[in-house]
Amino acid sequence: MEKIAVLGTGYVGLVTGAGLADFGNEVTCVDLDETKIATLKQGKIPFYEFSLGEVVERNVREGRLSFSSDLIAAIRAARTILIAVGTPPGAKGEADLSQVFGAARTIAEQMTSYKLIVQKSTVPVGTGEKVLRLVESVLAERGKSIAFDVASNPEFLREGSAVEDFMRPDRIVIGTWSPKAEHILSGIYQRFYLNETPMIRTTVQSAELIKYASNAFLATKISFINEMANLCEAVGGDVKVVARAMGLDGRIGRKFLHAGPGYGGSCFPKDTLALASFSRAAGEPSKIVEATIDVNKRQRRRMLEKVRDLVGSLSGKEIAVLGLSFKPQTDDVRDSVAIDLIKLMQKEGANVRAFDPVAMERAAAELRKVEFAEDSYSAVKGADALVIATEWNEFRTLDLTKLLRLMRQPAVVDCRNIYDPATMEQAGFRYVSVGRSTYVPDRSGAPASGGVKKVIASTNGAGGKKKAGARRAGVGRKK
Repeated sequence: MEKIAVLGTGYVGLVTGAGLADFGNEVTCVDLDETKIATLKQGKIPFYEFSLGEVVERNVREGRLSFSSDLIAAIRAARTILIAVGTPPGAKGEADLSQVFGAARTIAEQMTSYKLIVQKSTVPVGTGEKVLRLVESVLAERGKSIAFDVASNPEFLREGSAVEDFMRPDRIVIGTWSPKAEHILSGIYQRFYLNETPMIRTTVQSAELIKYASNAFLATKISFINEMANLCEAVGGDVKVVARAMGLDGRIGRKFLHAGPGYGGSCFPKDTLALASFSRAAGEPSKIVEATIDVNKRQRRRMLEKVRDLVGSLSGKEIAVLGLSFKPQTDDVRDSVAIDLIKLMQKEGANVRAFDPVAMERAAAELRKVEFAEDSYSAVKGADALVIATEWNEFRTLDLTKLLRLMRQPAVVDCRNIYDPATMEQAGFRYVSVGRSTYVPDRSGAPASGGVKKVIASTNGAGGKKKAGARRAGVGRKK
C-alpha cells in the first residue's frame, strides 16, 4: 500500500484519487477550496461523472480515501504526491503552469523526507525538468539535502466514462528518470500486470509528449472527417458512408470519424493550442495541429450558417437547442459547441430555449437570456427551428409526430447526424445535418431505362447551394 496525496480535486484529481484508493492505496485528495472539500466530505460530487460517486463512497467508507484542505499535512504524510491542478490556456494558447509550479514549490518548502512528485496535469514537454530545478532550488534555499524524484504519469480519461477508463485502461504510461521512481509507480499500478495492460516505461519528456500527441491526433481525426463532410456537401457524398468505409481499414480505425460541429471540452481545445504553442517555441511548428485548430474553428461557424440557411434571418426567431454539454454523459460545458452556437445565434437576434439532461445548471453560468426548459418537448414548443447540439441518447428517440405538432416551423439542424434524412423528410421536416448532402444527376432528358434511382434524401436546407447540371434530392423539393 502506498500513501498518496493528490493535489487538486478537479476532474482528473478526483477520478485518479478515487481510482488509486480502490486499488488499495491510502489516498488523500487535497484542495485549497474549503467549500469543495466540505462538499466532498458530505459525499457530494461537484460534477457529473457516471459511477464516480459509488467509487468515492465505497473508499471513504472503507478508510482508504479522505479529503483535506491541509496541504502541508498531506505533503508530509505521503511518499507519492500527484500534481493534478489546472493548466488553462494563456493568451497565445500556451499552457498556464502557475498552479503546477506553485504546487511544486509548496512541496519543496514542506517536504521533510523523500518524495516522488508525479505530474498528472497535462503539461508541455520540459515541465518535468523545470519542476526538478525548482524543487532543487527551494531545497537549496532551505539548506536541506532531501532526496526526491520527478515523474510523469499522464491520464487518458474520457469524460462520461472516466471511471471505466481508469479501471480498464488501454495503456499505462510511466515517465521517470530513476529506477526508484519507476519501481514506486509500477507498484502503484501493479494490479494491471494481471490484466496484461500495456505498460509504457519511458523518460519524463516522452511521457509528457505522449499525452499531447495522443489528444492532438484524435482531434486531427475529428477535423479531418469534418473537412470530408464539408466536401461531401459540396459534391454530393454521404460522410457517414465515407467514414464507415475508411474505418474498416485497420490502419485507420473507425473511432473519432464522426462528422459534426467540431471538438470541444476541457482537453482537445486546450491541448492542441498548447502543443502548437510549445512546438513553435521549440522551432518546430506543427502545421498539421495548427490546421486542425483552424478547421475546428471554421466548423463551428458552419453550424450557424446551417441554421441561417434553413430559416433565414435569425432576428426574432425562436430557436430550440437540445444539448448543452460538450458531449453526452457529462455536465461539462467547457468549450462546448452548443454554448458558442447559442451565443452566435443570440448576436443575430434569436431567442433561445434550451434543454440538457444534466448540464443546464453549469450552462446557466455561461449564458444570458436563455430560457431553460423542463424537457425536450417544452424546449421545442413554438420554435422556428430545432438545433440538436449534443447526442444524448434520449434525443435519438423523440416522437417526431409530437415534435412536428409543437414546432412553429418544421426545421431541424442536426449537428450530430443522429437522425436519418429520409425519415425526417417523410415525417414532414426541413432537415439539415452534417456531410450528407447527396444528389443525383439530372437525367430528365435520358431514356427511362437509363434513369438514376434516388436512394438517399438530401440534408441541404432551403437556402442550400445547387450544383450546376444536377438536381439535389432534398428538403427543398416538396410543394
